[in-house]
Formats: sequence, C-alpha cells, structure tokens
Amino acid sequence: MKRIAFLIATLYAIALDGAPLDQVAAVENGLLSPVVLKGQPVAHYTIAERMKALKVPGVSIAVIDNYGIEWAKGYGYADIALKRPVDKSTLFQAGSISKPVAAVAAMTLVENDKLRLDDDINNFLKSWELPENQFTKENKVTLRRIMSHSAGLTVHGFPGYPAGEPLPTIPQILDGAKPANTQAVRVDVVPGTLWRYSGGGYTIMQLAMSDLTGEDFPGLMKRLVLSKAGMNESTYENPLPTKLSGTAATGYHTNGSAVPGRYHTYPEMAAAGLWTTPSDLARFGIEMQMSREGRSNKVLKRITVEEMLKEQKSPWGFGLGFALSPNWFAHDGADDGFQALFGFSFDGKGIVVMTNSDNGGRLAREIELAFAAVYGLPEKPQEREAIRFPADTLQKFAGEYTMPVLGRISLRTVGDHLRLSGDSFGSYELYSAADVKFFALEGIPDLTITVDEHGSITGFSAGGVEAKRTR
Repeated sequence: MKRIAFLIATLYAIALDGAPLDQVAAVENGLLSPVVLKGQPVAHYTIAERMKALKVPGVSIAVIDNYGIEWAKGYGYADIALKRPVDKSTLFQAGSISKPVAAVAAMTLVENDKLRLDDDINNFLKSWELPENQFTKENKVTLRRIMSHSAGLTVHGFPGYPAGEPLPTIPQILDGAKPANTQAVRVDVVPGTLWRYSGGGYTIMQLAMSDLTGEDFPGLMKRLVLSKAGMNESTYENPLPTKLSGTAATGYHTNGSAVPGRYHTYPEMAAAGLWTTPSDLARFGIEMQMSREGRSNKVLKRITVEEMLKEQKSPWGFGLGFALSPNWFAHDGADDGFQALFGFSFDGKGIVVMTNSDNGGRLAREIELAFAAVYGLPEKPQEREAIRFPADTLQKFAGEYTMPVLGRISLRTVGDHLRLSGDSFGSYELYSAADVKFFALEGIPDLTITVDEHGSITGFSAGGVEAKRTR
C-alpha cells in the first residue's frame, strides 16, 4: 500500500509540473471574496465548494512563478453529459482576453511600419470605411485609441452566434446589417475624450489587419503571435474546426444548463474569438513579462511592450490592450457560457483561470486572490463599510432595467440590501456605499443610480456602461 501511495503522489506531482503540493493546496483551499464587510471575519473557501455553489462545471488554472509555469491543473467537467473531465489541454473560449493577444499582433504590424498608432484608422482600411461625422472633424479614430478604448466608438461587446445560425461578414457586423445581431459600430463621442469599452473598435482593428496583409485573421494571428509565443493549442478559428471540437469545453449558463450547440461562434475574432488554454495564455504572459525586461523578443521588442504597458488617456488604468495596476497587467473575458481572467505581475508571477460557466468570473477572481495570498503578491480583498437604509428607501430603486449585451436586469429589495439579477449573470447582493451607490462582495464595478431633474430614477451605470430603467 505504501508503494501504491508513493506512486500516486509521484504522478500527482508530475501532473502539477513539479509545483510544491502545499502551495497548490493552499490556493485550492484559500479562496477569498474580493470585498469583505468592515468588522466581519474574512472567510476562506475551497475550489470545490465554490464550483458547487456557483454551478461552475469546469475550471482550468495555470500558475506562473519565476517566469515559468509552476503548475497547471483542471477541475470538474468540460462536458457534464459526457463526463469528460477538464485537463490542461481543454480548450476554453477566452472572450475579451482575445483583445490583448490581438493587440500584440497589431503592434507587430506597427513595428513593421504597416500600421501606425496615431494615424487615422481609415488610412489602413480597404474593404470598409468608418463613416466620418461631426465627432471626427478634428480628432480621428486611431489604433492607439481603439486599443485603449478611447476612440469614441460604440458597441460594447458581442453575444456571438448560436450553432447553425448564418454568420455575417465583418463589414456587415460593422454596419449592423443582417445577419449581424448587433448595432452598427460608429463614433458618437469625440475620439480621445472618453474611456469607454468597445469591442466594436477591436473589430475595426481586425479588419484593418486583414486588409493590410491580405491574410485571414486566424492565420495572421497564428503567424504573428500564437506560433511565436508557443501557444500551439490555441486558435482564432471561428467556427471552431471539427477536429478541435472534442477537446473544447461546453459552455454553461448560470442555472447550470448547457449552451445550445455547446458554444457560440464569434466572427468578431479580435474582440472575442480566441480558443485557448490557461497554459498557452501563461506562455503569452511570460513572453510579455520577459520582453518588458529585455530578456526575450520572440514576438515584440522591449520598447513596444513598454508602450503597451503605459497608461493611456483613461481613468481605468488601461494601456494598449491591457488593464493596468501598480502590480499587474491583466484582462478578463466572457463569451456565452465561458468566463476567464489573467493577471501577470511585473516580477515574473501570474495566474490564468478559465471556466465554462457564466458564473465562472466570480470563481476566477476568488482563485486569483488565493494565488496572490499564497505567492506573496500585495493584492487582497477590499474592506468596505455598508450603510444601512430603511426598506422603503431601498424600495424606490427596485425595478426592471436593460443594459447593452447583458439584456434584462432586475433590482429587488432583500432585507437591508438590494439584489441585482439577470439571465446572463445570475445574481449579486448589493450593499449601500452611499445614497445612490452600491457595491457587491464579488468586486464587480460599483452600481450608481441615475436620476433626472425631477428626481425620478432613470437607470444606473456600472463600469462605464449605462442601464436604462424600463419599469
């Protein structure tokens, strides 16, 4: 029996790439909420507990230490019906994590003087042209502004196309023409004056890159980034080729039901179309980390990476393709039935978490905080104080709202707080931070109620996105 136990332990260590098992266990058992209430004890959770509570079927993790992948591991199921487990090679949809990888490819074209950061993007488009209007008379839409979400462009994100539905061309998507399922991408704010997240902008960038090179976007991304960074299991191909379908996870909604057809297709590939694994994204992150220090230039030069990780005109700490903080460069992502995140430190550490659930972002954030605690990074839960309001005061906020991409949302009173819920993301308990501002323990952007000149509630804003009250 001792011999068998030794062999099992040895195989387990090999599966984790030689990582110290106590560190792996500490992450697995040390999950933390992003926000804790002042005066309340800090609770720790296990990955298994949170997967069950949030109805997340599968999770895959890769951890970086000292500029290398220290361990990678899968949990749960890639497909519940088939009882197919998640492993290190299971493919997940990366959602908006597609954007920073695509931005790196765009910067290789900048290095080769095919694209320019501060020229009018129309100079590089051949098959479609962004319409000019009163907002673009003096300030133009540029690649820099697109990558930093300050180009004044519309269309926050994309819902994708269910299996079997016709797929639009990129020009059709940009013009909002059938069979596209989103509005036209247009400039409605003076470029360079406002930070506002726009997947539409990255779709314009995708078209410019293909127009310039004459290459299809998946092939271009493989040549410019994926192959060079060692992301050999990744692809931007949409629809996903049949040969890869067996290694791809099935997406699941917040109620645990599978996405019809398993997953959506995203022709908006630069914005949302990457299929990848945590280990491949970790290799991407390591290359960016090492390039920033002048220790590698497989994809980009040091000066180019430094430019990408420099904060642009943005109150949200955004560079070119990456969200920035004093310790990290990061991004998260969500496609229908999938959520993920990565965070790479400036000292050779990092984590990637990918899930096949619309609730997976919550779990990923909790795992990220456990990683930070175990690996000595300063990021930790934020302590916040909740203000108590009478139930009748809270009741005036209750109602139905609608928000781009997320669709119908409701606010309801539950005791001394509000509950935010929606078909696409489940529910969050909201606590009062001020008269019209609310926060959740999961660390989502604060929700601020908006009112008109008569004091009537018209909607709310969260993370730079506006929701309108409908009832």
